[in-house]
Amino acid sequence: MSLDNVDHDDLWVFGYGSLMWRPGFAFSERQPALLRGAHRSLCVYSWHHRGTAAAPGLVLGLDRGGSCRGVAFRVPAADRAATMAYLTEREQQNYVYRESYRPLRLGDGRTVTGLTYVMDCGHAQYAQGLTPAQQLVFVRQGHGISGSCADYVRNTLAHLRASGIEDASLAWIVANL
Repeated sequence: MSLDNVDHDDLWVFGYGSLMWRPGFAFSERQPALLRGAHRSLCVYSWHHRGTAAAPGLVLGLDRGGSCRGVAFRVPAADRAATMAYLTEREQQNYVYRESYRPLRLGDGRTVTGLTYVMDCGHAQYAQGLTPAQQLVFVRQGHGISGSCADYVRNTLAHLRASGIEDASLAWIVANL
């Protein structure tokens, strides 16, 4: 019997940003994970939490192409409904992300199907194709109800590094703040 299919009702959730260190839900297992076909990117205009409509900041999304190292959380079947409700409230306030089930390669070699939130490339808040210099402008100016965008990016990079994940794009932004 493959460990991949121990319990079909359990839910795997992929975190690539703040979900990695602040999931906010109960889980029974945490594994390093690799997602192929999307990459971590400052590709979401933040008009509320890290900016305003007049002076947007940027927050992370999963954009098309590449791959992303993150964390996969196994949620027991008994907690699935509560976790889905929590994630919907947390991640889908303005529907900038699409719920997507994708294959994840876990650190122990297993492949599982995990829930993740990928950028809706048709959404008005999609910051498509910004150069690093353009991203830097938005990160410097962004300040919303949750604080500054610069602090968000610094904090994200620090947490990624603490998890053994390097992100050259975020490192460049932080080095140039």
